[in-house]
Amino acid sequence: MSTRSTPTERQKRLGAELRKMRLAAGATTEYAAGLLGIDRTRLSNMESGIRPFSAERIRTLACNYACSDESYVAALVAMAEGKERRWWEQYRGTLSAGLLDIAELEWHAARVRTMQFMHVPGLLQTEEYARAVFAAVLPALSRLEVELRVAHRMGRQQVLERAEPLPYVAYVHEAALRMPYGGTEVTRQQLDHLAAQSERDAIDVRVVPTSVGGFPGAGHALLYADGAVPQLDTVQLDSAHGPEFTGAEAQLTKYRSHLDWMDDAALPSAASRDLIRTVAREI
Repeated sequence: MSTRSTPTERQKRLGAELRKMRLAAGATTEYAAGLLGIDRTRLSNMESGIRPFSAERIRTLACNYACSDESYVAALVAMAEGKERRWWEQYRGTLSAGLLDIAELEWHAARVRTMQFMHVPGLLQTEEYARAVFAAVLPALSRLEVELRVAHRMGRQQVLERAEPLPYVAYVHEAALRMPYGGTEVTRQQLDHLAAQSERDAIDVRVVPTSVGGFPGAGHALLYADGAVPQLDTVQLDSAHGPEFTGAEAQLTKYRSHLDWMDDAALPSAASRDLIRTVAREI
């Protein structure tokens, strides 16, 4: 099997899950490598995502690790077998790997929930609004870099246009609705688009009004992607140096609590849509 110089987050997650399975079974790297007929270094590279796992090897390890969760094992096998070249690969080498990892995460998710406080969620942005968001970063991006990021963001929205659209829940703070990215007209068009998208069956937009006051996780935008099984859920966080990903159970539990709080505090879907349209008229 070939090596990878820069494995994707999905590839690294597969390796990490198999390492976690091995440790839970109390198995050593020597034992696992022996099962597969390889050396320890190769197994370590596989658990780091540098070398790929085959479906056969995953099932061999799961059997010998006494993992009885067939749904979990099947989900891991699906991760190993999903080698089709997807649309975001056209940006590899021109955009950061983290941006491509977000697109891959969304593409394979069973559901996505997001919390945004300063701008409209990326999957629901218009092209002009996205261009204004990318223009407001430091250090400033070149015009080419901005256009590449805008095109990539528009490409990510394919998950909402598939025959089976991605179930998508967006919690948006009222402050984000009032941030005039790109000026009044661009923002008004964005809010009209957001309200229209919120009427689609697979999309639920919930607004947290400013009257709620403080809340947990304020200022930390996040994307929570449900995996094929709960063990494979993933959180993506925004940071100044790029996206960060975690699948650690303690972190997943924390961010699920944040989303639960947002769900309780946010306006119902219809009332959220009314507020979006009200803000559009006011700006």
